[in-house]
Amino acid sequence: MSRRKTERLLNLVICLLATRRPLSAEHIRQAVPGYDAANDEAFQRMFERDKNELREIGIPIEVQKDPWEEDPGYRIVRESYELPEITLEPDEAAVVGLAAQVWQRASLAEAASGALLKLRAGGVETDEAGGMLGGALELRVDTRDPAFPALWEAVRDRRAVRFPYRAAASESVLTRTVEPWGVVSRRGRWYVVGHDRDRGAARVFRLSRINGPVVPVGRPGAVVVPEGVDIISMVGYRDEMTVRERAALIRVREGTCQGLRQVAKAVRQGDDGWDELDVEFTDTERLAGWVAGFAADAEVAGPPDAREAVIRRLKGALA
Repeated sequence: MSRRKTERLLNLVICLLATRRPLSAEHIRQAVPGYDAANDEAFQRMFERDKNELREIGIPIEVQKDPWEEDPGYRIVRESYELPEITLEPDEAAVVGLAAQVWQRASLAEAASGALLKLRAGGVETDEAGGMLGGALELRVDTRDPAFPALWEAVRDRRAVRFPYRAAASESVLTRTVEPWGVVSRRGRWYVVGHDRDRGAARVFRLSRINGPVVPVGRPGAVVVPEGVDIISMVGYRDEMTVRERAALIRVREGTCQGLRQVAKAVRQGDDGWDELDVEFTDTERLAGWVAGFAADAEVAGPPDAREAVIRRLKGALA
């Protein structure tokens, strides 16, 4: 569902809840943003479709006759719309609180907070501040991958996407068209699982390797998730697959970067104030993040894709 349509439906609900008397279709057209720009025929189609969609999700739009109007009027009776008494067990309320914490860094934080607000309005005490855990454990999911919001929306809307993707063991960036089935976090990394149209098979893509914007393809609702598919196990299998180990040549300033020195397979002292380390790795992005953390004290001499990954991270930090 597009943002424009979501806002229009929300405005319609607010309008029909706030009115004290039934509103005619023409009054609604004038009051609700999104209807006013449509011609008569387009408005009627849009209004009928919106009413049906709201009723399908349980919002009771009533048709009533206003004695002062010739046409029938519409309103939402607050008593029918309001939630019944909410009863949650302590562990259920705790899960709601923890969910809000999990999404604190994501673009979904506002929705999570809104859910908590509604539950509190219904008299439910949620465990947002720690509660059962006594504040000793604070959950966080890092969803700062730029591709996450667009992919989450694509999964929600059952819509295909296209994005540039950098292969794990090379510098090449290829455009991939994917029918997303789900977005999964495993071992601190985020993945999207789906059908790769270019390969004609199911594939797993790491979000950190998406090298540009995620663009929607086709209409919403076109993606069908195969029955019985287990995307979590697919990510687990992909993560456990044997990945070729490679060696990076890293130059570090004399007397610095002790962490890199400890894991290096070989250390060669230089006569220019720099030492050379041979460090084995399988994950280019993880190596790049580690080396970039040493700033000007470390630089990757090779392989080229690892060097480029460090440069890309440093440029991003500078920007």
